[in-house]
Amino acid sequence: MRFDSHRFRLMLFVLFVIVLFSCASGSFAATALNVTRLRCEYKTNPIGIDVFSPRLSWELVSSERATIQTAYQLQVAASVKDLTTHKLLWDSGKKNSDVSIHVAYEGPALQSGKRYYWRVQVWDNHGTSSFSSEPAFWEMGLLQPSEWKARWIRPNLQEDPEKSNPSPMLRRVFALQKNIAYARLYASAMGLYELELNGKRVGEQYFTPGWTAYDFRYQYQTYDVTSQLKPGNNCLGAYLGDGWFRGNLTWDSKRNFYGTKLALLAQLVVTYKNGLQEIVGTDDTWKASTGPIVMSDIYNGETYDARLERTGWSEPSYDDKDWTSVSVFDAPKAKLVAAAGPPVQAIQEIKPVKIIRTPQGDTVLDMGQNMVGWLRVRVSASAGTAITLRHAEVLDSKGNLYTENLRSAKQTDRYITNGKGVEIFEPHFTFQGFRYAAVDGWPGEVSLNDFTGIVVHSAVEPTGTFESSNAMLNQLQHNIAWGQKGNFLDVPTDCPQRDERLGWTGDAQVFAPTAMFLHDSAAFYEKWLKDLALDQEDDGAVPFVVPNALSHATRKGEAGAAGWADAAVVIPWNLYLAYGDRRVLEEQYPSMKAWVEYIRQQAGSRYLWNTGATFGDWLAFATDEADYPGATTDKDLVQTAYFARSTDLLQRTAAVLGKEEDAKFYADLLDHIWLAFQQEFVTPNGRLASNTQTAYALALAFDLLPEAQRKEAAARLAADVHSFGHITTGFLGTPLICRVLSDYGYLDEAYTLLNRKEYPSWLYPITKGATTIWERWDGIKPDGSFQNSSMNSFNHYAYGAIGDWMYRVIGGIEIDPENPGYKHTFVAPQPGGGLDWARASLHSVYGEVSSSWEVKSGKMMVRVVVPANSTATIRLPHAKLDEVMEDGTSLGSSSGIMHPRQKEDAVLLDVGSGSYVFEYVAPSLSQPLPSQTRSSGLSQD
Repeated sequence: MRFDSHRFRLMLFVLFVIVLFSCASGSFAATALNVTRLRCEYKTNPIGIDVFSPRLSWELVSSERATIQTAYQLQVAASVKDLTTHKLLWDSGKKNSDVSIHVAYEGPALQSGKRYYWRVQVWDNHGTSSFSSEPAFWEMGLLQPSEWKARWIRPNLQEDPEKSNPSPMLRRVFALQKNIAYARLYASAMGLYELELNGKRVGEQYFTPGWTAYDFRYQYQTYDVTSQLKPGNNCLGAYLGDGWFRGNLTWDSKRNFYGTKLALLAQLVVTYKNGLQEIVGTDDTWKASTGPIVMSDIYNGETYDARLERTGWSEPSYDDKDWTSVSVFDAPKAKLVAAAGPPVQAIQEIKPVKIIRTPQGDTVLDMGQNMVGWLRVRVSASAGTAITLRHAEVLDSKGNLYTENLRSAKQTDRYITNGKGVEIFEPHFTFQGFRYAAVDGWPGEVSLNDFTGIVVHSAVEPTGTFESSNAMLNQLQHNIAWGQKGNFLDVPTDCPQRDERLGWTGDAQVFAPTAMFLHDSAAFYEKWLKDLALDQEDDGAVPFVVPNALSHATRKGEAGAAGWADAAVVIPWNLYLAYGDRRVLEEQYPSMKAWVEYIRQQAGSRYLWNTGATFGDWLAFATDEADYPGATTDKDLVQTAYFARSTDLLQRTAAVLGKEEDAKFYADLLDHIWLAFQQEFVTPNGRLASNTQTAYALALAFDLLPEAQRKEAAARLAADVHSFGHITTGFLGTPLICRVLSDYGYLDEAYTLLNRKEYPSWLYPITKGATTIWERWDGIKPDGSFQNSSMNSFNHYAYGAIGDWMYRVIGGIEIDPENPGYKHTFVAPQPGGGLDWARASLHSVYGEVSSSWEVKSGKMMVRVVVPANSTATIRLPHAKLDEVMEDGTSLGSSSGIMHPRQKEDAVLLDVGSGSYVFEYVAPSLSQPLPSQTRSSGLSQD
């Protein structure tokens, strides 16, 4: 086994801070130590979960530097009172451990519908113990199919299966006794649902039950409706929408992918103060009708006729004698599972910034931001006034609304007024991707005050920030974040506007590291990965899109593309690195292995993968020049490179999980692929068969070249960048190129690519007014014309994968693969590119990690924050050991710092938790930093 000096040194450092401060425990008796941000399965106080052994996490806050948790004690009880009186269901006892994330509950079996309260107390290496935390809780959902007493129901309405029909409305009146203690409503649907109870909307979620692999599973949601119930008569109602279940899906404009009939399943469980329960569920006593939602479709929009509203329809006093019956049917084979990902919610409201009168005579609202969601409209008009909202991302060169890139998607909402005073309209079962909206049929002058943009996406919590002295880079960061928000609507979509909006695996794969920096994406991806595994074909091939709508479009062979299907392996590994989540590897391992086995069978004994449908380096730079058609990388090179990549990550995963035989088998397989790649695609002098930026980026990023050839290959890559003066990569090369350049000492070249403003570049779209990431480098060409309208999204996050490099290299926050979840962080900012300062922060599972640097008045200042119960290794660029000061003192006199040392022209030091401010004479930033190893130059002496 190779001696790992970094890991040995890190272990010594952690031991050092524990022993040092434990010996001085008396001096630190007054140290403040608190426990905060208690979470269960990544959520705060979740209800309706179905994890049989939920995992608990918490964060430490300490006033002392170099704080490490040395022990914890978890306690779980049936109530807060039981916690305080120590009537416990489970007490872990005092566990000598520094683990503060993903600690599994180990008490008695959990029961459906029960709430469990928990708290934690911790001890640290300073001899300090915290008080027990404030109680948190989790609540179980329905764990067994037999606990569903409700039945699936369908409305008995006449419908045309070939088109979008009016949205069904369902209702039931029921009586309750007095002394209600609490009540839970569990609901799912075939299609989409919105619930009302006694005249008020239930919950704040949209597009429920969400989009899953409906052939295999439906999600259900859990709502606390205690406050909406009353003794006596109550009424539960529901709207149903086509959604992904039977609405238009894919560019073929096909409907009814999963079925032709919408259905509802709802179960209300009321618990009285005497402990008795009453269940009200969907059954044959429900009634059905239609109402104001005349048409609703995800692609095409919604038509709402307010004259058809049924006032009071979800209240018990409403007369439903003209409503029709429903039919009960047996449950489908697909499982019912609790919703695991973050819910889709209305997250933000923005106001339009101006009104535009176009040359074609349209009145157009400019939201100032390409957004995803809809418009809330306030209007007062006579009955029957028809208002139409047509949505688009951009205006054309003449200033008119441009909708050709939507293809067949209409993105149009229509509202017909009822004439009863001020009316408020928001659509129910559709969303649009837009910056501009043309308003037709408005009574009188259009006013900005009557419109509000409702921004809708999965409620992923923001975790990362980036800012610099370059305003255009800050706008790029803004565009990346909005691209993620717009395409994180229950599944990771490619785009939110045209007749597609599908869970393309390639886009998700390349963007995942950036996504995990910007937002807490763990639960979001874990939900989606379960559907990926379910939709995976019997031979292990992974579909192009998940959920696999294309298979329902009767296409064959739409699976198994290099760089796309590898999402099955790459994303679980990235989740493990970013969140320290071992369970995601355990759960996804069969899927990961099946995918690599599929490639192995395709590649055969030559270990070269060159079969099947694949996209290559999608949308790479192309020209109309006769002697250079574009930066085309051979598809078999891309395929074999990803064969190696997934095999490498699989063997690492097997090692993490203790699967020794698999680890050895796939390590041996990797050696065969490595040799085959070199023999097939690499000349003895290190030139690749495809002499493109993407080819070199793949070969170097995936360690496919012998050590002796890497320097030459990196030089060839840098020479190609110099030759073109710009980037030529597509979807697969773009996330890697800057990282490879900076890893091999070509930092200036990486910054040159980043800072370029002309086409093709990341900043070029910003010069054209972009507020999100474009699908193509030249979605709008320099002459103002558009790229091919058949594929030209202006909100497509794949090229936003550069964010990962910005956070890790400019900001300097780098994962240590040996200590995932930022238990130990490499902080190694690499100034350059004309920047005077930059700062990045990440709220990790341990707390906030931040890094900032500034050059001012001849001084370099580097600020670093490391959360409690974690450590970091810091690299101060272009520094001399004897000149670096920390908070005004020498490094040797500063607490929390160990092993400061000079390495080339940088200073390296290990630190414990706390805030640090380093200052030294500023270097010239015109030259690239010295060449670094793959893990930021910090993993070896």
